[in-house]
Amino acid sequence: MRTFKYLFTGLALVLLAISCQEKKDYSQAISDGSYFHRAQKRVTEVIIHDIFSPPVAARIYSYTSLAAYEVAAATDPTNYASLMGQLNGSEPISVTVPEGIYPPLAALAAYYQVGTALIFSEEMMHEHRDKVYAELKEKGIPDEVFEASLAFGKEIADHVIAYSKKDNYHQSRSFPKYTVVSDPGTWQPTPPAYMEAIEPHWNKIRTFVLDSAAQFKPLPPPPFSTDPNSEFFKLAKEVYEADVNATKENKDIAMFWDCNPYKMNVKGHVMFAEKKITPGGHWMSIASIAAAGAGKDWKGTVETLALTGISLNEAFISCWDEKYRSKLIRPETYINQHIDENWVPLLQTPPFPEHTSGHSVASAASAYTLAQLFGDEFHLVDSSEVDYGLPIREYESFSSAAKEAAISRFYGGIHYKPAIEYGVTQGTQVGELIWQRISTKPKQVASK
Repeated sequence: MRTFKYLFTGLALVLLAISCQEKKDYSQAISDGSYFHRAQKRVTEVIIHDIFSPPVAARIYSYTSLAAYEVAAATDPTNYASLMGQLNGSEPISVTVPEGIYPPLAALAAYYQVGTALIFSEEMMHEHRDKVYAELKEKGIPDEVFEASLAFGKEIADHVIAYSKKDNYHQSRSFPKYTVVSDPGTWQPTPPAYMEAIEPHWNKIRTFVLDSAAQFKPLPPPPFSTDPNSEFFKLAKEVYEADVNATKENKDIAMFWDCNPYKMNVKGHVMFAEKKITPGGHWMSIASIAAAGAGKDWKGTVETLALTGISLNEAFISCWDEKYRSKLIRPETYINQHIDENWVPLLQTPPFPEHTSGHSVASAASAYTLAQLFGDEFHLVDSSEVDYGLPIREYESFSSAAKEAAISRFYGGIHYKPAIEYGVTQGTQVGELIWQRISTKPKQVASK
């Protein structure tokens, strides 16, 4: 009799525990964008670890955030329009949203799925994903809801991955390397590593929105000349003198926006790489910071990330098209040959031609997009570089942050002024076109 009493009591406790678990409200387990911020940070860490170039990094961010956004669009079509079918070469995603899924978890699953498919160090993504999933299970999401949500996220992710495979990226991995030529004024590898030029065929990658990589072909650089009275010589001298006379603030700005994943350090006979965020990683971090600062929920967050990622992708395709058209010599090479053979720029020169400035194009395009989402006058506390040993910087607008990012390349001694000025124009044109061509708002919402 006593045994039966104990068994009955134990069974009652088990049933009570199950009942409590079933009644646990998990609707707010993922309410804001914090889990997506964390997932994006992990993608950035893997991009740095795998040493992806700035254009490739932008590609990774764009598809990864697009996948998460497409879940938001599929599960809330009243407020969000799918971008698939609007983007070049894409087809509308036709899916049935299962009953009983938890949409933000499905979006997170899609993010991890695509992010893992586009990088090398899959175990780093899996480790982070599994830790997050364990946290979410502790918040009371039932097993059947969890598994159904992951399955739906994978279904959306598979569509985005299939779309990504048709952008010519994988084919471009076998394209010939850039051949350095000795023509006057053309790009030459720079110290200390004298690396080969990266992504010389990036203009062959399919665009999301641009009609072609050359749609916003910028003004060419001034004619090359070694004549001390020429415009080109004066531009190089301007870079040299800015470096020699740099203020602490100039140097701080240059270092904050360095974002060079190829920086090499030399100590004696030993050369080793320094891990750094890419320009795209910096602006995706700003997008996350802005979404959080504006109090965006998870859907507003993935919308912000997707549109910023697309802006970055288009910016780098446009910029790289010009870089390998003009193939312009870097200030470091020119100044060493014609002004001061011992001069070393504050920042290490990245391994690709000079014109136009990638930071200028990417920053202007990203800032334009973020201004459309939040208004340009936005107090931005940019902590993107804290993990890399740099302090916080604050801005009163996205455009002011973009302008500082652009001029930082002049302060760092790696760009002439025209590359910066023309690059800002080029990036702004890219941003404007994106907002003319695609929309995350359904027609009935957009028309209100």
